[in-house]
Amino acid sequence: MTISSDQELHTLREGGKRLAAIMAELIAAVRPGISTLALDELAEQLIIEAGGHSAFKGYRTKRDDPPFSASICTSINDEVVHAIPRPDRILKQGDIVGLDIGMRWPASQQPAGSRKLEAGLITDMAVTVPVGRISPPAEELIQVTHEALVSGIRVLRPGVRMGDLGHTIQRHIEENGFSVVRELVGHGVGQHLHENPYVPNYGTPGDGLLLKRGMVLAIEPMATAGSPLVRLDSDGWTWRTRDGSLAAHFEHTVIVTKTGAEILTKF
Repeated sequence: MTISSDQELHTLREGGKRLAAIMAELIAAVRPGISTLALDELAEQLIIEAGGHSAFKGYRTKRDDPPFSASICTSINDEVVHAIPRPDRILKQGDIVGLDIGMRWPASQQPAGSRKLEAGLITDMAVTVPVGRISPPAEELIQVTHEALVSGIRVLRPGVRMGDLGHTIQRHIEENGFSVVRELVGHGVGQHLHENPYVPNYGTPGDGLLLKRGMVLAIEPMATAGSPLVRLDSDGWTWRTRDGSLAAHFEHTVIVTKTGAEILTKF
């Protein structure tokens, strides 16, 4: 999406602010012994209280595919993204867990199944957090992946190429001894959860799409401690590392501004 009005800007800012507050509460709830389903139930309650609607629940990658059944993704250890919360997925001391959440705000008042463009706009964000005390290598993976997100956002401005953004993220991750997942990328966001353009976490400086003022992008580095190769589980949603190595994921929704980027989901 590219912002075309002050009202769109206000909606995205307010929705991102509310989503970030929800994420802060989810992070505080992470502890050994809690189920990922309990985190999902908390997220759904907080989204409703915020006046929003989950951008994930009911989402389909293709029209005839089964819909995603939860309000958040809860990806543990070698799970990179999109793991479905379950009552039997209990977080343990030493785990790391990726929390990924998207919200349309304000919530649509249209009838279920309507094909009209929904009211409100979507923001999307993710963090990877420790469950209790974790190993130093896991801590480093989380730190480096977060730093890669920050570094990528810092290069954003009109006239920068998508390859400049991807190269910045890739260089930081690889220079610190980790790998960049290439099968999965960031994306445009706003009117829909996934929009053009694709936003890879790798690239060549000077290549790719020219970024313009007003673009709304979900920047989301995904890094692994081992091989960058991933595979899709039989549930059709969960992506995990092929070699079983740890993975980390961070994401912010940002707007390209005249001189840089505004983070909508900062907390």
